[in-house]
Amino acid sequence: MKKLYLIGMGPGGHQYLTIQAIETLKQVDVFFMLEKEGRGKEDLLRMRQDILSHYLGDTGYRVVTATSPARRMDAAGYKEGVQSWHDEKRALFEGLIADELADGQNGALLLWGDPSLYDQTVSLIADLTARSDGALDFEIIPGITSVQVLTARHKIPLNRVGENITITTGRHVETCDPAEIDNAVVMLDYNASFQRYTGQNMDIYWGGYLGCPDEVLVAGPVDDVLADLLQTKSEVRDAKGWLMDIYLLRRRKSGEI
Repeated sequence: MKKLYLIGMGPGGHQYLTIQAIETLKQVDVFFMLEKEGRGKEDLLRMRQDILSHYLGDTGYRVVTATSPARRMDAAGYKEGVQSWHDEKRALFEGLIADELADGQNGALLLWGDPSLYDQTVSLIADLTARSDGALDFEIIPGITSVQVLTARHKIPLNRVGENITITTGRHVETCDPAEIDNAVVMLDYNASFQRYTGQNMDIYWGGYLGCPDEVLVAGPVDDVLADLLQTKSEVRDAKGWLMDIYLLRRRKSGEI
C-alpha cells in the first residue's frame, strides 16, 4: 500500500508548522510540489523547500516537482470550469502517485494553511483513494490557518458576542446583497470586492503574505482606507508577481465610531 499525507504547513514560515506536522515530515519518502505558472512561482516553491531543509536537512527524501494545471474560464460556466480544473489536478496526482511513489512508501503534499479550508486537494485525493481498491491510503495533518494569523496580527477576536462568523469567498461578497455581510472572513478575493462596501459602516482588517517576512497589514473603516489598500495591493503584487491575502469585513454596531 502507498500512503499520502496532506500536511498543513501554515500560512508562511517554518515556525507555523505544528509538532504533529514536523513529526510527520520525518516519515515521508517523497514530497510532491506543484509549481504554478507565472512570475513569483519560485517564492512558493522555496517556502516549502525551506521547511524541509529546516526540519529534515537536505537528504533522506526526494522532492518531485510538477506543473499545476492552470484554472481557465469555461464557456459553459463557472462550475463547469472548476470541475474541468479539478479533473486535471486529479489526473496529475494520480500520475505522480503511480510513477513516483513505490509500494510501501509515504508521499506528502505541503498545503498552504490548513487542508480543510478552501483547498479541494482533500476531495481529489479522497476520490483517488476510494478508486484504488485498497492500494492507496491518506491522512490529513491539520495546520494553522491564515484566519487565525489574521486575527492574531490585528489583535482582535474572530467573533463578537452573540454573532455568527462567516467564512466566504471574494466571488460571494462581489455579488451578494451587502446587507448580508456583518462579520465575514473573505478569502480568494482576486477583484478587491471590498470596494462594494463603502458607505456600509464597515471596518476591514486586511493581511497580505501573512506569516511571511514581507507581511503587510491594513485596518480601518473601509471608506477611510480604501484608496491606500488598493494602492498597497497593487504595489505588492507588482513587486512579487503574486499575492495571497485575506481580510475580515465587520459592520460596526449602532453607536460605534
